[in-house]
Amino acid sequence: MTSPLPGPVGSGRAWALPTALLGLCIVPVAAGVGRLIMLGTGAPVTPANARFFAAPAPVALHILGACVYAVGGALQFAAPLRRRRSFHRRAGRIVTLGGLATAATGLWMTLFYPRAPGDTAALSVVRVLVGSAMLVGLVLGFRAIRRRDFQDHSAWMTRAYALGLGAGTQALLHLPWLAVGHPPRELGHTLLMVAGWAINVAIAEVAVHRRRAPGTAPAGLVLER
Repeated sequence: MTSPLPGPVGSGRAWALPTALLGLCIVPVAAGVGRLIMLGTGAPVTPANARFFAAPAPVALHILGACVYAVGGALQFAAPLRRRRSFHRRAGRIVTLGGLATAATGLWMTLFYPRAPGDTAALSVVRVLVGSAMLVGLVLGFRAIRRRDFQDHSAWMTRAYALGLGAGTQALLHLPWLAVGHPPRELGHTLLMVAGWAINVAIAEVAVHRRRAPGTAPAGLVLER
């Protein structure tokens, strides 16, 4: 048995959403790759990066997992790829593992790394909540597909992906401040970070509820068993 798939879709429309998601990934993926290069080439240690040099394994695993999750997750929303069931199923497993690594290492870094300059205790609490919610979403999504509940699976995986892609929306929200050369202060930074996750979650919930409308087939991050 396989998951219901959407009917024929024009190539442009079919790739519109994954292309937009890939665009949203560009800044955080580029920043992550830059940080890996920094760690690998022995860049000067500063107050902003000292915690990464002290314990590089968690941040390296976080970046690698996040790159897999962000890029692979975006492709899971492409209808032409979802129709290739074997590819979709195998890619979904890899994406899920990337998401689990991203959330778990994100929690570890929040709990055990010293806070970055400009971060607040409130932001750390929110990060713990977001990382925990992402883990729960991935686990519930996996459990749903084990019982062949494609709709719940798609819903939970979409919610988890929205949280994981928060860094992309946060980068967009910070961009106007950085463009004028005035980075937000601690409170502003915290509010913009929280807003990035909130916007993504709101959009994900709208998408989930639309998919639950009568006669609408599940779509998105669907992992077949």
